[in-house]
Amino acid sequence: MNMQKMMKQAQKMQAKMQKMQKEMESKTLEATAGGGAVKVVVNGKQEVVDLQIDPEVVDSDDVEMLEDLVLAAVNQGMREMQEMVNDEMGKVTGGMNLPGMP
Repeated sequence: MNMQKMMKQAQKMQAKMQKMQKEMESKTLEATAGGGAVKVVVNGKQEVVDLQIDPEVVDSDDVEMLEDLVLAAVNQGMREMQEMVNDEMGKVTGGMNLPGMP
């Protein structure tokens, strides 16, 4: 394979990856903890865009439990979004692990 052909393929892959990254930014997913007591929505930029807490789990005598539920929901949302991004990126790169890419 000649160098010019490889460069063109690399440029095509880069364009596809940039397009996919833009598309992923608009995607969201919801994760829950405590049987749905805490819900979090994470976007493709791995930002929490919504957080809902069932008022019935708010107990001033047990703030630690609520904190744990929020952390669990946020961490689950981040993990799931990272997996989604990795899966989509794998489709573009053909499974190649490229440096500097998620």
